[in-house]
Amino acid sequence: MHERERAASVASERAVLARVILADQRHEDDSLEELERLATTAGTTVVEGVTQRRTRPDTATYMGRGKVREVAWLVGMHEADVVIFDNDLTPGQIRNLEKAFEVKVIDRTELILDIFATHARTYEARLAVELAQLEYSLPRLKRMWTHLSRIKLGVGMRGPGEKQLEVDRRLVERRIHELRGELRGIERRKERQVAGRRGYMTVSVVGYTNAGKSTLMNRLTDAGVSVEDKLFATLDTRTRRWQLPHWGPVLLSDTVGFIRDLPHRLIASFKATLEEARQADLLLHVADTSSPVVLDQISSVYSVLEEIGIREKDTLLVLNKVDNLDSAQQLEGVLSRYPKALPLSARTGEAVDRLAIAVSDALSRSFRDLDVETGVDNGKLMAFLARHGEVLSKRYNGTRVNIHCRLPDKYVGRIPKDEAVVTPYEVAAGQARAEEASENGSMEEVA
Repeated sequence: MHERERAASVASERAVLARVILADQRHEDDSLEELERLATTAGTTVVEGVTQRRTRPDTATYMGRGKVREVAWLVGMHEADVVIFDNDLTPGQIRNLEKAFEVKVIDRTELILDIFATHARTYEARLAVELAQLEYSLPRLKRMWTHLSRIKLGVGMRGPGEKQLEVDRRLVERRIHELRGELRGIERRKERQVAGRRGYMTVSVVGYTNAGKSTLMNRLTDAGVSVEDKLFATLDTRTRRWQLPHWGPVLLSDTVGFIRDLPHRLIASFKATLEEARQADLLLHVADTSSPVVLDQISSVYSVLEEIGIREKDTLLVLNKVDNLDSAQQLEGVLSRYPKALPLSARTGEAVDRLAIAVSDALSRSFRDLDVETGVDNGKLMAFLARHGEVLSKRYNGTRVNIHCRLPDKYVGRIPKDEAVVTPYEVAAGQARAEEASENGSMEEVA
């Protein structure tokens, strides 16, 4: 089904939203605003919303019996087609709720997967979404096939005696195996592709969905990335050259947006897409400062970064959309918790020049000034230093050469210890060596 046909097929669906807020959940916003935006992005028309506070979920229906009756009444009154929960439900809970409501029930994970399926553009993104959907559907096949009984096999036909459910389960498992294999191949190619960019420093833009990441990338690079006021408008990584003042070109990459309680299987499926962020020298964490739950959103992004193993990477927090703030107090509240964050507006360009300076400073912190002593015939090492760093001077002494260079931390360990002597560069020591070299008649070349 084409995207346009798919959107038309769900546009007429009327949805009732439901959310159970448990005692251990500490979100600043207990409203249904985010769920409503997700439902609208998926193409439904929201007609009503219900929330309930509980110490723990009901094992059969997640919400209490009284709320189940209330939602059923709302479904009938509004002639709703679907009930969407802002919680993750078990297959049994979905089955029981569908009996009570007599309409389709979708939980938070299935809703997000549906949105990803609609927005996936590239082959890689489509594979990742299909894998996540199949892994989600596998334990729920029983609910999908409750109308089928055991296949009746007579004399001469008695084989395994399988249910249609078991046939489908094997087909799904086989497809999951195929998709994982294809995605592993894409991951390996992506790793080689990212590793092939070693001649450039790399910056990756991450953040909550709809925080303005694509708008910022367009502002910095004229990338022409599509910008929509929708959740998960960007699922595919885009990389562009960004010319930093007083620094030079770096590679800037946009990534898929994160969200609260992002499904784990979705993170795993998009591992290749997130490779850009994993290999980046610096992360730009873009947050929507105008959101009333911006602090929760920032925490959610850090949780996802921790899950994919890059929580400790050097990160610059960017407080976007300051032009949408109702009062200065909201910005001050965020800065009180994150005093090193940089407020700006990607839409208007306000303070974007300060971002370029901050990124240059952050990337400079990852460099080390070194003295590298090696043989004059070691052209391979000298080319390595020139390609990945900045050679500031060379001092020749017979068959040896001493190279003063600035090299990113990640490349220092790649210098073969049996080919060179590497020591931290000290200005005073460097001046003393230069004077000694002048007296001894050795040659010095300044790069």
